[in-house]
Amino acid sequence: MHEEPSALLLEGVTLTYPDGVDSNGQTRTLRALDAVDFRADAGAVTALVGPSGSGKSSLLAVAAALIRPSSGSVHLAGRELTGLPEHELAAIRRNQVGTIFQQPNLLPSLTALEQLVLTAHLRGARGRQLKAAGRHGAELLDLVGLASVVNRRPHQLSGGQRQRVNIARALMGRPSVMLVDEPTSALDHDRARSILELIVSTTRQFNTATVIVTHDDEMATLTDRTVTIRDGRLSPARWI
Repeated sequence: MHEEPSALLLEGVTLTYPDGVDSNGQTRTLRALDAVDFRADAGAVTALVGPSGSGKSSLLAVAAALIRPSSGSVHLAGRELTGLPEHELAAIRRNQVGTIFQQPNLLPSLTALEQLVLTAHLRGARGRQLKAAGRHGAELLDLVGLASVVNRRPHQLSGGQRQRVNIARALMGRPSVMLVDEPTSALDHDRARSILELIVSTTRQFNTATVIVTHDDEMATLTDRTVTIRDGRLSPARWI
């Protein structure tokens, strides 16, 4: 039986950073990722858990094509990324990767809907395409429970509502992969759970491969698969 390739696949990925010099004047390096093999499948949510400094953010940065690994390979939607020029990586980030940050980082002067339409404008949409993006954005805001606040600006929204705008914005480009960094850390328990449940449901609906970094073991149990990282190394995956 033919097995579908993973939407996101890291094989033997190592990432090192310069880390000053030793007593002999030799350059030291810090190994943020150590021969990492990792996959994320379409329609499933993978939780990435681990202590501070374990390599979670480094793994997300490599997966998002923001940082080139020191060695190993990264495949996204079946395409090998590590040898591509920067302009092609930038296009992949715009069109294939949706990112949800810990802080929504919404522009204060724009309404909830305008936040979404702006992403289409940055992808090159103009004229009729922008009008279509507006309709699509309104549909996404309705999907995440914000139909009544499409014309409100960030200061008029609660923390949970701002994060819902963030989720809808990340879905605007119909990405293959969603990378989510501690999206609930600033929310109370109930709002945090509702946000994670929303991420899970949109993952199913849009068939994205979603990777979510979380420090909350309880929230991780809501996902399909949990992977632990420590000192740049992954433990075996646990399927829920």
